[in-house]
Amino acid sequence: MTDTDLSVLKGRQRGNWIRLRTIILLRWVAIAGQLAALAVSQQVYNLALPLVPCLMVVGASVIGNLLSLFLFPENKRLSETENLMMVLFDLLQLGLLLYLTGGLHNPFSILVIGPVMVSASALSLRSTVFLGLTAILVVSVLAQFHLPLRTEQGFILRIPDIFLFGSWAAIVIAVIFLSVYARRVAVEMHAMSDALQATQLALAREQKLTDLGGVVAAAAHELGTPLATIKLTSAELIEDLADRPELRDDATLIRDQADRCRDILRSMGRAGKDDLHLRTAPLSSLIEEAAEPHKDRGKRIRFPQSGPDGEHDAGAGWPPTVVRRPEIIHGLRNLIQNAVDFAAANVWIESQWSPEHVVLRIVDDGPGFPADLIGRIGDPFVRRRPAPTGRLSQRPGYEGMGLGLFIAKTLLERSGATLSFANGYDPAQPRSDQPEKCGAIVEVTWPRRTIEATRAQVAPREPNRPITP
Repeated sequence: MTDTDLSVLKGRQRGNWIRLRTIILLRWVAIAGQLAALAVSQQVYNLALPLVPCLMVVGASVIGNLLSLFLFPENKRLSETENLMMVLFDLLQLGLLLYLTGGLHNPFSILVIGPVMVSASALSLRSTVFLGLTAILVVSVLAQFHLPLRTEQGFILRIPDIFLFGSWAAIVIAVIFLSVYARRVAVEMHAMSDALQATQLALAREQKLTDLGGVVAAAAHELGTPLATIKLTSAELIEDLADRPELRDDATLIRDQADRCRDILRSMGRAGKDDLHLRTAPLSSLIEEAAEPHKDRGKRIRFPQSGPDGEHDAGAGWPPTVVRRPEIIHGLRNLIQNAVDFAAANVWIESQWSPEHVVLRIVDDGPGFPADLIGRIGDPFVRRRPAPTGRLSQRPGYEGMGLGLFIAKTLLERSGATLSFANGYDPAQPRSDQPEKCGAIVEVTWPRRTIEATRAQVAPREPNRPITP
């Protein structure tokens, strides 16, 4: 995945996703509320409001909306800067309206928090900080400078100074706390959404590779006979052309190229068209398939296995035949890659089964999971704030985002598995006294009924037909 793809995937440009139509609709709602508040204040509560200036302030929002409707298409998506300017305009327009209607003595002053919440949910951290500081500045000015709120009889409506300070402090605290709260929740939701999207992309890629493997296997099956015929014919020509070296060399070349085609097809696909092994496989074969890309990376991968009592007894003791699901293969491959990346020399993929469960345990002899992150393993986009000095720094180019483990965990859990993460070392013992399997431990457990292939899946789809003359 390139840096550009990663930037888009992580949502660094989410501020560009908001449509102008959405902002216009929200502003129309705000305009309707402001007009309703002005009407009720004057007609019901008989407040002497500077109606013309207030209507001019509200009219500025109306003009802005109308210009946006006529100058831009409805499906226009605003940039980060444009979104910031729109929200800032709404904040300042509200501040000016509050200035005309009593400042912080107006109970609607709490609405200053709204634009900051919008920024915290959709815009960047820099934009949110800027709007938050602007909102605090606005309420601080309104606490001191505003037109008094009067009744028709000329009485000024104001709250005591201690309550005025309390309102100011409450709004400032709400701006800070709620913006941090909203941003934290939004970032968490965006990170989960991005990681799930990456999981879907990984699963789609694995499914495509599986489908491609079936096509290649079918090609290998169909081309096997003609290649064998070419090889047999070329071998006979080599014998017949012993007295004609120039033609014999051509026949030899044909045979060698047929062998080369056979080897290429064999390396690309080993099963026949719609072979049962493309749909089901023994558990040991599935594990070896998941580990195959990492066998030649300088680490020894072992595959110990045992039945319910540690032996291959008959019945439920034999390894189950499982369905070859792309999410299982890709999820296990990610876990094995992580173990191989950090192992010192050995990786163990232990498999155990019983009539109720199938358990895989991936263990390495590396430094293990970081103690401060072991409780968060499986979360997407996990970063270590200090400079990495331990396990996370040993993989070349590794950013420590946790996305690979999240993808593996999500895919395997979709197949019905539960995962647990632990370390095999004892912190109280020196390194020299640690057991051989002292690194990270990942245990994957399935209920046997969710992973084992049914008899209908294992049996051929059509019975063999007798050969008739």
